[in-house]
Amino acid sequence: MPRMTGVELAEELLKLRPDLPVILGTGFSEFITAEEAKRMGVREFVMKPYGFQDLGKTIRRVLDEAKGTAS
Repeated sequence: MPRMTGVELAEELLKLRPDLPVILGTGFSEFITAEEAKRMGVREFVMKPYGFQDLGKTIRRVLDEAKGTAS
């Protein structure tokens, strides 16, 4: 993204909707750790490279968890 990092985008989205199930994917772990991402409200933190199957499972898990807490 030209003007904003994924971390900055996640922070802005979570300010607007703290319950939004955000998954952060990065290849640059020196900018943020999984623990920092979780503290800011990100549901899952995945490191590149990741396969479509693993990403799909992560998305499914996060959506299922969000559905369980939204009820």
